[in-house]
Amino acid sequence: MTNFAELALPDPLLRALDSLGYTEPTAVQAAALPELLAGNDVQAQARTGSGKTAAFGLGLLAALDPAQTRLQALVLCPTRELADQVANAIRGLARHLPNIKVLSLCGGIPLRAQLASLTHEPHVAVGTPGRLQDLLKRGALDTEALRVVVLDEADRMLDMGFIDPIRAILRRTPPSRRTWMFSATYPDAIRSLGAEFQRDAQTITVDDTHPTGTIRQRLIRAERAEKPALLMGLLLREAPAACLVFCNTRRDVADVADQLRSRGVTALALHGELDQRERDETLVQFANGSCRVLVTTDVAARGLDIESLPMVVCWELAPDPDVHLHRIGRTGRAGETGDAVSLVSAREQPRLVGIEARLTKPLGWFEPPPEPNGARPEPARMRTLVIDGGRRDKLRRGDILGALTGDGGLSGGEVGRIDLFATRAYVAIAAPRYRAVLAALRDARIKNRRFRVRGL
Repeated sequence: MTNFAELALPDPLLRALDSLGYTEPTAVQAAALPELLAGNDVQAQARTGSGKTAAFGLGLLAALDPAQTRLQALVLCPTRELADQVANAIRGLARHLPNIKVLSLCGGIPLRAQLASLTHEPHVAVGTPGRLQDLLKRGALDTEALRVVVLDEADRMLDMGFIDPIRAILRRTPPSRRTWMFSATYPDAIRSLGAEFQRDAQTITVDDTHPTGTIRQRLIRAERAEKPALLMGLLLREAPAACLVFCNTRRDVADVADQLRSRGVTALALHGELDQRERDETLVQFANGSCRVLVTTDVAARGLDIESLPMVVCWELAPDPDVHLHRIGRTGRAGETGDAVSLVSAREQPRLVGIEARLTKPLGWFEPPPEPNGARPEPARMRTLVIDGGRRDKLRRGDILGALTGDGGLSGGEVGRIDLFATRAYVAIAAPRYRAVLAALRDARIKNRRFRVRGL
């Protein structure tokens, strides 16, 4: 299949693809969509960023009856961020279908608001297993008309301990439903889950290795005590505009971020112990350029929406070769080149055997960067303002931009990314102008209203 028109997709979905600029299907879309549209259960394996969301999004929308206002499709995701991305992607694909309601149902959001939204059933619900299980127990979700269940990033949901909630949810769904599993890797526990709940599932495997020709991979020998200085030297020498540092444990994430901050690096930590607002604000600051280095675990990093990432550092090699490939695959995307550096102790070196086997080539060792010698890192180019008003207050990005270029005295080029949430807005401001703009906006009006404005 070389184009979407060859598929038996409804005309509104073809129009949506055209308006979104989709021209040719990706490999996973070309392989999976014929099976999804034929009504088969599917296990699809492909790397992150390969187009899995559009594949199952088109499949489930084609299976809906828009005239029937009932829950007909359910998508399970490991994190709220990924669930929100998936819900937004499905809304985009459904833009020419009449009156399709897509709800995101995740933890970290007041339950009362979600219960109110469910008084009018959605056609599609996207959520995290814990919250979906809670809503099912309360009788707020009616699965009687359910046609499709999708497990997205099934391997990460396993890693996060969601296997029992997933089983409980699937047992509450009609036996006639289609069950689609999309994942970057397929450990035995996920295959067992498929054997338990799927019927004659079609297996689709797309080469999930990253096109590593755009990535410069380097190994540096470093025992644990040497790694902080080596990482600092690397960041000073390379000066990446943005860098992800992957650790295997939450404790290492916190320790490495603390060590970098103590050396003057604008670094933040992302791990499972953050509450939802802390997680939102961490991700916003990294995405908008207010933070140069994000230190994270693999589970916390799944679903990150990062447009351009020049460098990835592995503080420690991942035990699983596929996880390592997904780490380095965060950089070097969309035709850009990227750097992937791994700090490898003697204890970790046996893990290289599996990694090099997956890459079908040996990796080279490089000399460590020089000692920092008192040099200071470059600060982040942006700073983030928080406005305590959002979509519920009918604020739009244009309203905020108008206030910044009016009362704030900024040029358009000094305003970066604007992220709107239900009750908050986050605005990236050129760092040299940050304090002056913060002071100006505290006395300004947006849409003839005063909002509390503070800095992160």
